[in-house]
Amino acid sequence: MRTIGIRELKAQLSRALRDVQRGELYLVTDRGKVVAELRPPGGGVEGVLAPEDAARRALLNSGELRVSEGAPTPYTHGPVKLPKGASKELLDWVRGSK
Repeated sequence: MRTIGIRELKAQLSRALRDVQRGELYLVTDRGKVVAELRPPGGGVEGVLAPEDAARRALLNSGELRVSEGAPTPYTHGPVKLPKGASKELLDWVRGSK
């Protein structure tokens, strides 16, 4: 059983669905709270889970346990758009190449 945050699930949906096809169970979280489960169709959850995973699921459902989503990615694209080749021109200028 794996946990995955909504943001990470959106970014890696294809990989997560391939894992689910292979029988993996995902708990989808929103700010540390489980909001959904991804599992293969037709399979009962109880038959898929190991006893320790079933116990963890019960704690998650009761709210006694919260899972971490991990740190968000630290880098975002800024709003500034430069023309093609601008970075090279700036580096050349800083290095005194031009």
